[in-house]
Amino acid sequence: MIKYLVIFEKTPTGYCAYLPDMAGVVASGGTKEIAEKNIYEAITFHLEGLKDENLPYPKSHSESELMCLAI
Repeated sequence: MIKYLVIFEKTPTGYCAYLPDMAGVVASGGTKEIAEKNIYEAITFHLEGLKDENLPYPKSHSESELMCLAI
């Protein structure tokens, strides 16, 4: 199993999603749920293409953490 960090950002028209470790793999949707479905499909499509070309999967280097600040 490979894990990748997916970033979701709220936009004026819905949500966008991207992976810091997979340049160019992006998706969007009117809701977060649709964006999640679309980014999953984009990741799967990208990895299948790499597999078909006998290219290695990108390594996951990204991490995230929520920080709570009392200001």
